[in-house]
Amino acid sequence: MKLYYHDDKPRLTLKCQDDCRLPHDSGKELPNNYLSPLGVLYYTFPPSSPSSAAEVESLAKTRNYANRDQITVSPEALGAVYEEKIKAFYDEHMHEDEEIRYILKGTGYFDVRDKDDKWVRISAEPGDLLILPAGIYHRFTVDEENYIHAMRLFQTQPKWASLNRSEETESNQFRKDYLQARAQGFSA
Repeated sequence: MKLYYHDDKPRLTLKCQDDCRLPHDSGKELPNNYLSPLGVLYYTFPPSSPSSAAEVESLAKTRNYANRDQITVSPEALGAVYEEKIKAFYDEHMHEDEEIRYILKGTGYFDVRDKDDKWVRISAEPGDLLILPAGIYHRFTVDEENYIHAMRLFQTQPKWASLNRSEETESNQFRKDYLQARAQGFSA
């Protein structure tokens, strides 16, 4: 995992494909512990390691993740809706549940808002497991390779309901709870 401030250069076109998949590295690298005060948890479990499956299972049990599935994001896997999905993933949004992703193959970027509302880019690769708290504004994109395969873990039934950032999400209880927890300091 590499962590840095996004350069915030605007998209070149309305289609994400021309710009959002680039590294957007501002040159301002951040330490991995920068994520903790944002409530983002990071683990590394190399998929090739024999112990990784047991470690992911142990984490899932500890955090009460009862369900999981796997997703492949690529032009081949998603077909005609690929560009539409990439654009939807890259729209700034939040969830009312934790978002848990364990990267098995491929690479991509998770962008999260920090306390100053700046984008922090997380370059994710195989073995990275990220837990984004409910209520945090974020977005996702594959990189220029256009391929990522990840395990998604869920506390309840698998679902993916995003709420795009708006005045309405600012008054969402999960957003308010997130801001309060961030202000008070998170505890894993």
